[in-house]
Amino acid sequence: MRVYVPLTLPGLAEAYKTGELAAGPFLAYAVTPALREWYLSDDIEELEYAALNRAALGSLRLLAADPGAVRRRVVVAVDVPDGTAVADPDRGLDPAALGEVRVSGSAALAKASSVHVDAGDAEADVSAAAGALAAADGGDDDAQFTVDGAEDHELLWFATQEIPDLIALGG
Repeated sequence: MRVYVPLTLPGLAEAYKTGELAAGPFLAYAVTPALREWYLSDDIEELEYAALNRAALGSLRLLAADPGAVRRRVVVAVDVPDGTAVADPDRGLDPAALGEVRVSGSAALAKASSVHVDAGDAEADVSAAAGALAAADGGDDDAQFTVDGAEDHELLWFATQEIPDLIALGG
């Protein structure tokens, strides 16, 4: 099963150093039944794109918690064994948990298929969004507008062989 793991550039550097993307259990995003119902599409590419964007929001949350990290969202697409990624049935239709899965096992970075990272021109908007996230979660519409501004930037696709170059961006 393909899952999308939210990270930061320091998190990607750590995964590259250890060879392990995440130790289980860990949070990721995937095409879940609730995401399918919410997105109203049967196109798997569109659904995977929606899961990727949910992971990008997860990365933004990690950035909000790490003020020293370069303000670029990072998402790693990785394949995990079927059955190891499970959506919480109690949170299935919670808008905040759409696409969210808990992966019970670990994920080797070698199993990653791609890395998705913001371009440099997104840093100002991503920084503003990370700073506004708590207020947006509290219902502030202006803050939500700022958070949504980060979504205006498409994450760029990188092959896993490019991870060393990406890590250099964070140092």
